[in-house]
Amino acid sequence: MFLALGSTVMAAEPGYDRVAGRAHASRSEVIAPHGMAATSQPLATQIAIDILKAGGSAVDAAIAANAALGLMEPTGSGIGGDLFAIIWDAEKKELTGLNASGRAPQAMTLEYFQDRGIEQIPKFGPLPVSVPGAVDGWFELHGRYGRLSMEEILAPAIRYAREGFPVSEVIAHYFVNNRKRIGHYPGFAETFMPDGDVPKKGEMFRNPRLASTYEAIASKGRDEFYKGSIAKAIDAYMAEQGGFLSYDDLAAHTSEWVTPVSTNYRGWDVYELPPNGQGIAALQILNLLEDYDIAGMGFGSAEYLHTLVEAKKLAFEDRAKYYVDMDFADVPVEWLISKDYAAERRKLISAERASMSLPAGDRKLEEGDTIYLTVADADGNMVSLIQSNYRGMGSGMTPGDLGFVLQNRAELFALDAAHANVVEGGKRPFHTIIPAFVMKDGEPLISFGVMGGAMQPQGHAQIIVNMVDFGMNLQEAGDAARINHTGSSEPTGSVMTDGGIVHLEDGFSAATREALKQRGHTLGPSDGSFGGYQAIMFDKEQGVYYGASEVRKDGQAAGY
Repeated sequence: MFLALGSTVMAAEPGYDRVAGRAHASRSEVIAPHGMAATSQPLATQIAIDILKAGGSAVDAAIAANAALGLMEPTGSGIGGDLFAIIWDAEKKELTGLNASGRAPQAMTLEYFQDRGIEQIPKFGPLPVSVPGAVDGWFELHGRYGRLSMEEILAPAIRYAREGFPVSEVIAHYFVNNRKRIGHYPGFAETFMPDGDVPKKGEMFRNPRLASTYEAIASKGRDEFYKGSIAKAIDAYMAEQGGFLSYDDLAAHTSEWVTPVSTNYRGWDVYELPPNGQGIAALQILNLLEDYDIAGMGFGSAEYLHTLVEAKKLAFEDRAKYYVDMDFADVPVEWLISKDYAAERRKLISAERASMSLPAGDRKLEEGDTIYLTVADADGNMVSLIQSNYRGMGSGMTPGDLGFVLQNRAELFALDAAHANVVEGGKRPFHTIIPAFVMKDGEPLISFGVMGGAMQPQGHAQIIVNMVDFGMNLQEAGDAARINHTGSSEPTGSVMTDGGIVHLEDGFSAATREALKQRGHTLGPSDGSFGGYQAIMFDKEQGVYYGASEVRKDGQAAGY
């Protein structure tokens, strides 16, 4: 057993005057016997609950909530983006994964960028647009696990799109950010600024264009999006804007059912999806932490935070080198998440000094805005679903009168011919969005996620450690102060040389901060980049669900 050296410096734990539970918890867990939903927007949560009460499955409710969030939180989601999910099938006793991420357009080649002297794929505009996979993901999930019709599932979002909904506080904030960087692109203002500006907190917002698009998808099916009028509208718009994405790229799209992979952390089997996503980085971090006395270090101690950061750096070096579309490269997943490999890599962690290089990265992967939701139904089925346009509202490309923005996920390709993640037509880009699931003793325990770019695997590991090592409940684990390390080597080709930057939320003490500096860490501001958490836990003995939602977002957990 490895033990960190030095005195334990604990975090301050300011919080609320609660009569039960830990002081830092913003609220109690939600507990309900029949079903549970947790999303980043209360109205979306209520839609999911309504679908469950109407006889819908957990998947039906998840799709309905995702559609609602594409309307209500377009700053982090929408059908112009991609989707990943992990599903627990209670009848079959089976855990399954879905990779509904889109591929690079066939015309998107390394030579295009080389010939024009472009050294980095742009963040916004037509060039970083990849095929949107979310709608196909909906229909794949619905085909296996759905009960209600798509018309019934999409009806609540359509109604809100036509009648309007009041914009919530955090989402209003992100609307302003997106207006500044992509508001000038054709179609954006017509869709999201009908009165001359993006909607403010409390303002009623309508998106009749999206309502019409949802109606077409509900009545005509997924092919309307990939081969019908919607695909033709996207094709025409992208041709006009000078992008790569074409009708043929949309028509050729398919999702992929995959087997989740796992590691055991102190008796908990933590599941993630294999690459092209970054989920296995969370498993690598947990493997590295397992041989340390994390509980003995204490939450918020400099010893724990130092060890966590160094473990993250190691995992992210592998992430930069190996995590790519597995149809284009032989990714050694089992080796990367093995205990033996972790034991070898752990030798590189110094208890006293921060590493500067394990060979820095830009911040492009730190900015992803995403929605995560989870739903559980009365039959015991559970869904862990994450969906995103990548950078908030994506590329800025807002085709025709369709009511949504296309993602900019292809920004995450490398432009180095020798890199495994080099851009190539038909290849899925590296992905940041990852759902997670926990099993214990062969039974489903927790469906959870922490949205937010490169914060996600760090967040997943922190949630698990908070519960397993520090004994926090489902809500406390999410409310606890978080750490976010930025500046690691990245799959786009950048390399860490300066140790990166450690961002700490305000819940950590001055003494802890000073102790980290003494170990050689560079501390950055608390900049709001700490992710967004939702979770559902199943108590088999009582037959009830526990729900938790992120205090940093506008979300809600609710059950019945």
